[in-house]
Amino acid sequence: MSPADVLGFDPFDRAFLRDPYSRYRELSTRGALFRTRAGLLVATTHELCSTLLRDPRFGRGPRGQDSGDPGQPTASFLWLDPPDHTRLRALVSRAFTPRMVERLRPRVESIAASLIRALPEEADLVSGLAYPLPVMVISEMLGVPAEDHERFRGWSEKLARGLDPMLTADLLSETGRARKEFGDYFRELAALRRERPGDDLLSALTRVQELTEAELLATCVLLLVAGHETTVNLIANGVPALLRHGLLPEAARRPKHVVEEVLRYDPPVQLTSRVALEDVSLGGTPVPKGTMVMAVIGAANRDPTVFPDPDHFDVTRSPERHLAFGLGIHFCLGATLARMEGEIALSALASAAPGMKLIEPEPPYKENVVLRGLASLPVRLR
Repeated sequence: MSPADVLGFDPFDRAFLRDPYSRYRELSTRGALFRTRAGLLVATTHELCSTLLRDPRFGRGPRGQDSGDPGQPTASFLWLDPPDHTRLRALVSRAFTPRMVERLRPRVESIAASLIRALPEEADLVSGLAYPLPVMVISEMLGVPAEDHERFRGWSEKLARGLDPMLTADLLSETGRARKEFGDYFRELAALRRERPGDDLLSALTRVQELTEAELLATCVLLLVAGHETTVNLIANGVPALLRHGLLPEAARRPKHVVEEVLRYDPPVQLTSRVALEDVSLGGTPVPKGTMVMAVIGAANRDPTVFPDPDHFDVTRSPERHLAFGLGIHFCLGATLARMEGEIALSALASAAPGMKLIEPEPPYKENVVLRGLASLPVRLR
């Protein structure tokens, strides 16, 4: 069975990778909620996706509870339903409050400025800025030594790919190895932090008696992967959108508006799914218990009933209703941090290189299904 039979589109088609939103518009003509050839229910409107994400009758289901999703770290709270989700998220959430995140601003600004100064005249902004900035920030929060940052790239890319449905046997094996190596690394680092605790999140988590070792390791892996993969895509996806629309200076003038519009226009997370925990109706369609429903965030964020002229990149709109960070109990824990990193990176880049140009008109995208991000972003800075 092909990916198109399962999802309703071919996520590896080159035209789709360049512009998934045209295909999403075609899908929406099949109805707000439709069934693919493989039987998967797909929601494309803002209203249905919002309902799906907020309604407690939909959740991760048994597959989430036992960590059965391929490629996932052991039982991180991202894949759990209450009460386990509530307990684990509460233990970590205090590190990501707006007040705690704001304390990081000077350090994030310093890292961004240093990375931008080091960029050559012709640079790949993914490897030179979009990737290292959030990796350095979340690593420092967790107390990961700087010399280990580069080790995470391969692991993280494989685990991010593990979010995708319909993985091949080879990819399943690769994500399994990456998950084990990541877990082994944090097991050793956690043991070190128990002996010599520091002023970091991992040291704090090792002191939480309610946290099992498996939960601790899964939480660390989740924070590191989720704490930078989506932010890499936010920063990288924002640059072509700004340059193609001649709006790069706006990133320095109104960084908050720019980041919100990037999140709406080309969201780092394109898809998510929920399972009906009981017999329920969604948009008037019966959804039996155990049925999986996919929410197409990329389509919902361009719903014309919510966002006028949705294919237009408009930094003056009020896009607070976008679904880039989800809704409900699984709303992205690191949303405040991701927003701040995106604002700082794009603003600093716009100020330092106002004449920046794309070297490749169509830079390549990674062949991920759930996450959308550029594999590289070659630019000429001046």
